[in-house]
Amino acid sequence: MIKEEFAKIEAELELTDMNNSDAIDVLWAKEIELFTKDIKATIEFVKNDCTASQFSWMSEVWDEIVEKTKSKEFVDCIKETAKKSPEECEKFNIAGSFESAEGYL
Repeated sequence: MIKEEFAKIEAELELTDMNNSDAIDVLWAKEIELFTKDIKATIEFVKNDCTASQFSWMSEVWDEIVEKTKSKEFVDCIKETAKKSPEECEKFNIAGSFESAEGYL
């Protein structure tokens, strides 16, 4: 379910003008709701089904996911998953997001 739902959100994000902060905020809220509904399912999605592109989009809301779930397991999961896509992580400076997310634990 997460895989299909997030694919829809990702498609919307890719079509949205990144200068339209209201539209982006709505889509990020959808992401946060999806990923915090069942953190164990989210972790499984990240470990097994999340593409590098999805991982980079997801990084925009890691802080909010951790703030709502207080899941150290999620933080550990995203750190481990980042190792699978080093080019994507470097391109979007994803590694810099880990410390910020950990601040919510």
